[in-house]
Amino acid sequence: MRRCMIVDDSSVIRKVAKRILGGPDMIVVEAANGREALSMCGAELPDIILVDGVLPDMQTVDFIREVMSIDPHFKPSVVICMTEFDVGAIMRAKRAGAKGYILKPFNRPLLLERFREMQLAA
Repeated sequence: MRRCMIVDDSSVIRKVAKRILGGPDMIVVEAANGREALSMCGAELPDIILVDGVLPDMQTVDFIREVMSIDPHFKPSVVICMTEFDVGAIMRAKRAGAKGYILKPFNRPLLLERFREMQLAA
């Protein structure tokens, strides 16, 4: 079973994404900020992390770098979630280790299709 973490200060975004992604094949956990997420990752690193492009307590790129340094043998697939298309932010996130991005607001078909494109979900 795969584990997915949603990191966003918006409880609405977390709940919507959890409802879409959760199911018999994926356990979904939530974190409201980067530090909370890093603490949770230290206990059990998720396979997929959907992280807000603007975290309330740290830069998203710094969060991605820290996540990627937790376990040298296991690298989660990080997807940044953005409100607008920003090539510079996407490139910085990819250099830090992100696999891709998705734009907000999203719905079930958009999120699932994006995860399929990145080969994160069936």
